[in-house]
Amino acid sequence: MDLTIGKLAKACDINVETIRYYQRIGLMRVPETKQSYRYYHQQDLETLSFIQKAKDAGLQLNEIKELLTLNLDDRIQVRQVIEQRLSKIDERIQELQGLKQRLATWLDDCKSTENDCCPILIELKQQA
Repeated sequence: MDLTIGKLAKACDINVETIRYYQRIGLMRVPETKQSYRYYHQQDLETLSFIQKAKDAGLQLNEIKELLTLNLDDRIQVRQVIEQRLSKIDERIQELQGLKQRLATWLDDCKSTENDCCPILIELKQQA
């Protein structure tokens, strides 16, 4: 199966520029040119599918690149990549919970104050 970049993009429901970007950063191979066209194969379709599934699972492109280099029996390395991602997700969740608490507090202050001035804007305009 030989596909042009446009047909490959359509088959995977992504933009041609996304494929080119993946090639620039080394996630995908750049096929040889034949008759002024670059033709992609089943392997390229599978690589794009892998990338999309990994992105949908929350993995970053650098992590996906690392996973693409591993073999099916490289379980320890795969686990390390996933454990690191989980750790980063936990850190982000804590950050977001802190932001949520700050905004909720501001909202409560805004609802409960009888002052004409907005306590949120007062807080934001205060100099550090």
